Amino acid sequence: MIQILLNNPLLLLFLVAAVGYPLGRIKIKGSSLGVAAVLFAGLAFGSLHPDMTLPEIVYMLGLGLFVYTIGLSSGPTFIASLKRQGIRFNLLVLGVLAFSALMAAVASKILQLKPTITAGLYAGSLTNTPALAGALETIKHTYGGTVEQLLAEPVVGYSITYPAGVIGVVLAVGIMQRLWGIDYAGEANQLRSYGATTEPLKNYTIRVTGSGACMKSLDVMRREQGWQVMFGRIKRGEQFLLAAPEEVLHPDDLITVVGTAAEINHVASFLGERSEEEIDLDRSEFDFRRVFVSNPEVVGLRLKELNLRGRFGSVITRVRRGDVDFLPHGDMVLELGDRVRVITRRENMRAVSKYLGDSYRAVSEVDILTFSLGLALGLLLGIVPIPLPGGITFKLGFAGGPLIVALILGTIGRTGKMVWSLPYSANMTLRQIGLVLFLAGIGTRAGYGFLSTFTKGGGFAIFFAGALITCITAILTLWVGYRLLKIPMSLLIGILAGLQTQPAVLGYALEQTGNELPNIGYASVYPAATIAKILFVQILLLMRV
Repeated sequence: MIQILLNNPLLLLFLVAAVGYPLGRIKIKGSSLGVAAVLFAGLAFGSLHPDMTLPEIVYMLGLGLFVYTIGLSSGPTFIASLKRQGIRFNLLVLGVLAFSALMAAVASKILQLKPTITAGLYAGSLTNTPALAGALETIKHTYGGTVEQLLAEPVVGYSITYPAGVIGVVLAVGIMQRLWGIDYAGEANQLRSYGATTEPLKNYTIRVTGSGACMKSLDVMRREQGWQVMFGRIKRGEQFLLAAPEEVLHPDDLITVVGTAAEINHVASFLGERSEEEIDLDRSEFDFRRVFVSNPEVVGLRLKELNLRGRFGSVITRVRRGDVDFLPHGDMVLELGDRVRVITRRENMRAVSKYLGDSYRAVSEVDILTFSLGLALGLLLGIVPIPLPGGITFKLGFAGGPLIVALILGTIGRTGKMVWSLPYSANMTLRQIGLVLFLAGIGTRAGYGFLSTFTKGGGFAIFFAGALITCITAILTLWVGYRLLKIPMSLLIGILAGLQTQPAVLGYALEQTGNELPNIGYASVYPAATIAKILFVQILLLMRV
């Protein structure tokens, strides 16, 4: 069986995924490893034989796909987070990484480790392949000539500590979230501005009886009262109207309101009272339906630029992206695969649907041109050497380059007729495939080295030191971030995954929260964490025991 797997790497890849993925679904006391279990399945298979490894291209392709798709979906929220608390997030990460480098230096002194081993220990305990690559490049440039033994030493330290670098963080998150009793759904509802609320939207009819409801337009009242709702249609006597922003209500009007239950109650207490009459079900004049956004011409444009009210006399009352409903606003940008609820006159519904696309098949496809071009630009950026003070150069690698380019393209949305974003379903599928490829690849490549080092002297000490650095780093980040800086746990575990630059930890975080908030934290700190770890590895290489 081992020989069959050695001769058939594709069989090995899918066997690792088939064994690891269901293991990740097993819950122990309410927690599971999720897709991160594929890594441990890879370690188990890789430990069977020194050549039981998947080709390097497997994990490189997986890593590129994973971070690129995350960047595309997180671009706008990443920019918004930098305007809010991104600087504070990055300062936390840089401080913890500096402390981790100090711990690695102390471990080197106590265990009498070579600088090359120490550099690999640091890169492995913080699971950063670009840092390891930076260490190897520095050794080549510093020593020159035949340095095969020196080049092997960082890899040994990396392979010993890397598995604990994943396991330790996952365990730390699992323990701390249970210890603190985290309510991820509650946090998501409090962080609606990040676009991750899980509270469902409701649709109710309100009868206007309030004395102040007929003095100002709907738009003015919404801004003054701070309502987070959408108005649909108005019934005035026997006449139906669209609830335009400039519309002023009349006594005894009936108006439909879309929002969370709490927000609708606030609106009802001001305008009048809830009505049992469901005017939204009347389709005699106005019709409503869910429409798929599949027309590239409308993607990447703000709703106010589409001017649906002026063109078709229609209004969008909610936008469903993935499994979450969002309230639309003028600056919201539609994405491929969004499902929007449109209200318009019956005779205009066909035209509105055609304009938005309404093709399920179209949103199931990927624009190969823009996807390949964007990923190629990211990979090119990743191999460009970037000079730093002191003669040090570093590369963003196959993770940092695609992530940064994707964040930019995801924020831009479109360039002329080229749409950079992916349909939601396609993005999620490519993201999952990429993560599985990455985990299976690095698991098999580290498995035998991880096992064999414990048969040699010093292997356990290096493993223990790396595990200690990982666990202290994770717990320190969580404690300072949650207890002192009051960062919501949903964002914080994404920040921790970004500090580790570890997709497996991010996958676990997404499993725990059930929303996209960890992606925002991850993308906010990943570039700075990658650069910082590359620099700290160079410093550790300059040490002399």
